[in-house]
Amino acid sequence: MELHMFHESAEGKAAVIGVFYEIGAHDAFLHKLEPYLEMIADRKDREEKMGMMDPRGARGKASVYYRYVGSLTTPPCSEGVIWTIVKRVRTVSRHQLELLREAVHDDMEKNARPRQEVNSRDISMFRPFEQIRH
Repeated sequence: MELHMFHESAEGKAAVIGVFYEIGAHDAFLHKLEPYLEMIADRKDREEKMGMMDPRGARGKASVYYRYVGSLTTPPCSEGVIWTIVKRVRTVSRHQLELLREAVHDDMEKNARPRQEVNSRDISMFRPFEQIRH
């Protein structure tokens, strides 16, 4: 599973944090979202104000990430989106996965858009300086 956390500035600039998950232990960050997921599961209007949430919680203990400028994965597939992808794969419980499916199920079993070629875009990797020296 891949979680995308979409952020938009007051100026309309977009950024997405992407985190990959595999089935395993429950995830502490997703646990904080569970009440909101349960609230929107049976509603057509699938938005719920959550207030401020620190996106660093989704990163967990991971300190290595990738960054590039790409586009949205859903229409209108706008360009100029800053993507940050956490390298470490996290775990999600089956219960949490079911809550996510119920909250966002839109009859699409695949991505809204196929994977795109890298083309000439630069992809940067960031990691702590201590990891580089060893």
